[in-house]
Amino acid sequence: MQKRYHIGVLYSRMRVEEKWIFGAMEKRGIDYDRLDDREVSFDLEAPEPWLSYDAVLERSISYTSGLYSLRMLNTLGVPTVNKASVAEICGDKLVTSAVLAKAGVPQPHVVTAFTPEAALAAIEAFGYPVVLKPVVGSWGRLLAKVNDRDAAEAVLEHKATLGSVQHSVFYIQEYIHKPGRDIRAIVIGDRVITAIYRKSEHWITNTARGGEGELCPITPEIEALCLKATAAVGGGVLAVDLVEHPDKGMLVNEINHTMEFHTAQPVSSVDIANEIVNYTVEMAKKGKE
Repeated sequence: MQKRYHIGVLYSRMRVEEKWIFGAMEKRGIDYDRLDDREVSFDLEAPEPWLSYDAVLERSISYTSGLYSLRMLNTLGVPTVNKASVAEICGDKLVTSAVLAKAGVPQPHVVTAFTPEAALAAIEAFGYPVVLKPVVGSWGRLLAKVNDRDAAEAVLEHKATLGSVQHSVFYIQEYIHKPGRDIRAIVIGDRVITAIYRKSEHWITNTARGGEGELCPITPEIEALCLKATAAVGGGVLAVDLVEHPDKGMLVNEINHTMEFHTAQPVSSVDIANEIVNYTVEMAKKGKE
């Protein structure tokens, strides 16, 4: 008789992706709990409720609450999708860049500084335009394309005045003249299961910012690059965002560890939610071996 695993799904709100994941769980008769991250707590002296789970799938919107939940669960020996170490790398753009650089994965040119003065000098050395990004963030929010020195001084002053940790690290990336699109590839374990173009007339092509999805063929180059990138960060259930540089070719722009796939699933006709459930069950199974 096949073992019945007990799965937890940690989430923040019921987006379409969570509906699909819960639906896949229910269709397959999997014993699972919905764990609202606004209501959970961890008591290290009484961890028993968490020890009942064979695996936990983390779908938190908050990087901080998701990461600390994964740390607690991994400390307790509960398998998670993804591991805390993977979330820590992928949730911070600077850490992602450093790990990819160490692994020799091609990516856009990035310079980091910690004061507005050093950031301005770095931007001037780059040449305009450049892109300023927060090291922690998603959905294309708080990105700034900086076209000249006046804009650079204004944006750097605003970031310095905000004073949060998110804005105290200046992540400066070369501006890439994309062909009106980027590529989002979905990687689960050692498989690139699908990819889409995200197309927009705006320089930010995220579907969360109005970009449109179109099926992208998985070429040998895309597959090899995605698998090299995901192996570098520790693997799991990941979305790799690629950009086509006019001179350097295909580059890894970002890796997302709690990706949305509301566009990729219908465009590709691949049941991504069910693939995520499959992988989570496999992690539960491995945890019992």
